[in-house]
Amino acid sequence: MDTIAEFKRGQKERWRYFLLTQERTAPVAAQLVRHAGIRAGQRVLDVACGTGVVAVTAARLGADVTGLDLTPELLERARENAEIAEVTVTWMEGDVEELPFANESFDVVTSQFGHIFAPRPDVAISQMLRVLKRSGTLAIATWASEMFTGRMMRLIASYLPPPAPGVVSPALWGDPNVVRERLGDAVENITFYRDAMRVAALSPRHQRIGTEKISGPIIKLVEDLSQRDPAALERFRADYEALAAQYFEDNMLVRDFLITTATKK
Repeated sequence: MDTIAEFKRGQKERWRYFLLTQERTAPVAAQLVRHAGIRAGQRVLDVACGTGVVAVTAARLGADVTGLDLTPELLERARENAEIAEVTVTWMEGDVEELPFANESFDVVTSQFGHIFAPRPDVAISQMLRVLKRSGTLAIATWASEMFTGRMMRLIASYLPPPAPGVVSPALWGDPNVVRERLGDAVENITFYRDAMRVAALSPRHQRIGTEKISGPIIKLVEDLSQRDPAALERFRADYEALAAQYFEDNMLVRDFLITTATKK
């Protein structure tokens, strides 16, 4: 069995739960679009577009936008969002590691927290740069590796079996040094911006319970541990709440993120 293909089938299933999180990520989408410098008339590709928060935001500025995602349920919501916003976006089901576009097709390529879950970062970024025009802009949002979400990803991984060969942790995308290395000499004018998304909750435990309802990776982990090792599930929940407490203030969980922009040479 092809382990990478099997991994992607699991991703396609898990990320349908992301439907309930679009309101949280909408403000970040506005920042990503602003830092990308998107303007009317540009051809924009939003990779791993999810429910379309970046794509719709860019389309509202008059850009010619295509949104691509692996999960049909997310694209269905994205279509609804575009219709409500009264904008036109081309939606496509597809894989960031196999983008179905000709070389140098887009003025701007974006991805908000989506491309980081591609199993092979080198393949994903080479595809994103391949379809970007020369002097075009790449703009990506990733979770800061050393802060809550990056640490949460590593916590989840510690309770899972080892990943399939070749699959790399998405948390690494939040390290500027790793991003520079992955972009290599194909780009110039790399710029990093740091900010934080704040998620309302009454306590770390409230936040953990809510996350178990909407986060695909955690939903699957809870299902697995419930059957395989209930004691480990209780340890995970305690570890999660302890981690969340370190980033919890004023009834908000602070989730730091990194926006990277670069120009293709």
